[in-house]
Amino acid sequence: MKNKLIVVTGGAGFIGSHIAEELSEKNEVIVIDNLYTGNLENVPPNVKFIQADVRDYESIADLISQADYVFHEAALVSVVESVEKPLLAEEINVLGTLNILRALIEGHGKMIFASSAAVYGDNQNLPLKESEKPNPLSPYGVSKVSAEYYLKVFHELYGIPTVSLRYFNVFGPRQGYNQYAGVISIFINRALRNEPLVIYGDGKQTRDFIYIKDVVSANILAAESSRADGRVFNVARGEQTTILELALKIIDATNSKSSILFDKPRPGDIRHSLADVSEIRELGFEPKYSLEEGLLRTVEWYKKG
Repeated sequence: MKNKLIVVTGGAGFIGSHIAEELSEKNEVIVIDNLYTGNLENVPPNVKFIQADVRDYESIADLISQADYVFHEAALVSVVESVEKPLLAEEINVLGTLNILRALIEGHGKMIFASSAAVYGDNQNLPLKESEKPNPLSPYGVSKVSAEYYLKVFHELYGIPTVSLRYFNVFGPRQGYNQYAGVISIFINRALRNEPLVIYGDGKQTRDFIYIKDVVSANILAAESSRADGRVFNVARGEQTTILELALKIIDATNSKSSILFDKPRPGDIRHSLADVSEIRELGFEPKYSLEEGLLRTVEWYKKG
């Protein structure tokens, strides 16, 4: 992909900033972010930054209508916050997405949307295929399902090329570190301080982790492939890792003296998660980073922090 006008919404956030960085070498990239959870430091230097909100149609419509590609990462990303503020989740994640689709009716661009494995809820029919019926368990999950359907409908009604990518457990540099953050960033930060790693439950629960650079590759592949238009894809490695295994790998990667503490399971946590990635593999996707390699790179970044 080169010499294109690319808009990344949420481009000051974790995933969006990596997409912007990768594409900025050969394209004109513009980041839109309201900095609600994004951080200006994440925006690459050779990228234009516009502070705007996807909920405000007038502030983004012109730009979106001119774009060749829109990578829509802007979202209320905290499941917990969506439970506390369901209307906010709806406004940002659904109305914000609709605003971009409305602007694309006037334009020519393709939209690649950041969806989530949260659409599946607690479905143990593993590995999860894209054809499984959605069963979201939070307003966040509901908002992602709604947005996916809007993409499909606008593709069918107006011919807008759209793709939804259901991210599983993405990790890597720049991932936020707070009580709602991904387990990997929490474990690494604690391990670097030799503090105990707390596992909720018996540690045998599993997740499907994928390194950020592979997620960026999946986005670019989906953007460039016309065969992806109108479709939904899982983005993961298609491998299960237990949380206990993960904790041990992180202690190893950080040379930490941390112990592991087991606490009672948290209500609402799903037991197992695993993606079927055959659909996106057919497009040509092949993850390049093992969990161990991704962890080492992430640890290096946090050490510099």
